[in-house]
Amino acid sequence: MELKISNLNKKYDGVTVYSDFSLSIPRGLITCILGPSGCGKTTLLNIIGGITQPDGGALSGFDGTIMSYIFQDPRLLPWKTIRGNIELVIDRKIAAGERRHQADNLIRLVGLDDFADHYPAQLSGGMRQRVSIARAFACPSDIILMDEPLKGLDIALKHNMIRWFTRLWTADRRTVIFVTHDVDEALMLGEEIFVMSTPPVHITTHISFDSPLDQRDSESPEYNKLKQKLLKGLGHSSRGSTD
Repeated sequence: MELKISNLNKKYDGVTVYSDFSLSIPRGLITCILGPSGCGKTTLLNIIGGITQPDGGALSGFDGTIMSYIFQDPRLLPWKTIRGNIELVIDRKIAAGERRHQADNLIRLVGLDDFADHYPAQLSGGMRQRVSIARAFACPSDIILMDEPLKGLDIALKHNMIRWFTRLWTADRRTVIFVTHDVDEALMLGEEIFVMSTPPVHITTHISFDSPLDQRDSESPEYNKLKQKLLKGLGHSSRGSTD
């Protein structure tokens, strides 16, 4: 069963962000919501996550699901070690030794084996974001919501973060909903990519990209063809702004 958003309505300060907006999101894939800054991507993610209430419409398929977030800010607890931050979200019904084993395995997958006993303040920003990705997978969630977690990173670090995420997701496939304003981020991580307009939001473009995540080549003809299609979709956005 798909995750469905039907006839969504939402206004902020008199601005209509969503008016009878509908979208179907497949389970078990990474769906990317691509759109210009301020178009309402985070609003949609927060409505899905139950943080923001819509003015109207319905969500189906989300009942009973557990969600974890990856934010722009890692939001780690400063008084806990890296291992402690990850162990904290693991199911408490699991024995302590097994929780530690699971945490250490995730720490290894994001390449932080030597930093498990460090505190967040002792790590670089990129390392802390790797911990936040590992923590999202440590949580027994059905859906991972990603709110532009790569925003502001330099190109090299961004590619490394995508590599760490791909490694974790390949080992433990979840439904992922990832919002971004960056076309290359969408193409490096998205399997289903929807391009949003500025408010009132509608979908300008939808593509499916079934190339394996770890084999995507930004220099390939297929990649560049899809990139041009997404850029064209972004170019169809009308002027407007909201958060």
